[in-house]
Amino acid sequence: MAEGNAGFSSSGWSLRGTTALVTGGTRGIGYAVVEELAGLGATVHTCSRNEAELDKCLREWHAKGFAVTGSVCDGSDRAQREQLMEKVSSIFNGKLNILINNVGTNIRKPTVDFTAAEYSTIMTTNLESAYHLCQLAHPLLKASGAGSIVFVSSVAGVVSLGTGSIYAATKAAMNQLTKNFACEWAKDNIRSNSVAPWYIKTSLVEHVISFILLMLFLEYFIFLAMLIYSEKCVDIWHETLVLH
Repeated sequence: MAEGNAGFSSSGWSLRGTTALVTGGTRGIGYAVVEELAGLGATVHTCSRNEAELDKCLREWHAKGFAVTGSVCDGSDRAQREQLMEKVSSIFNGKLNILINNVGTNIRKPTVDFTAAEYSTIMTTNLESAYHLCQLAHPLLKASGAGSIVFVSSVAGVVSLGTGSIYAATKAAMNQLTKNFACEWAKDNIRSNSVAPWYIKTSLVEHVISFILLMLFLEYFIFLAMLIYSEKCVDIWHETLVLH
């Protein structure tokens, strides 16, 4: 983790002189990314739908000496995304080094139970917002001479985790966008990468983590019991089953 406003960490990394936009930066992964980038010396702009929450975070960051600004923005709203990028362009003088597409949401239910409105909400918030922000940010990233896009994806976009089929589809699409942008915009010196974490204890998933861990434990326990008592496994002795 970066340390204070020194602009570098114990690893020697420094982002002093760079600019960054982190969407959804007042909670969870986004909050941690803002702190890390600012702690490494970057000048950061972030956004949130919740003005009170944003103001609270800005006060905390300013107290730490971080160069962070923020604006209220609903990432699922096209007009607000355009206003956000106009403000970012104004603050950073038409140049942006780093774009972190972090905004996301989810609704967990069986595939057959999703409504058209719920489908639209998840698709718009997770995928359309990231796609559109990349389009809007392209001129700024190109103007910086060294642009970098990072998508906050999920393991759910690679394998089935029971997070819901629409959420998984948005993250899988995000992983493919990463590849397309990397190839298409390499000539503009813009890199594109995605990070696909497993469950992280954030406000979005905190209420389901305990249940998931319980289900995983029960699944492994049942498997272990079957393994121990099965007549087909009499030759297995002192085997350790590692639970990931």
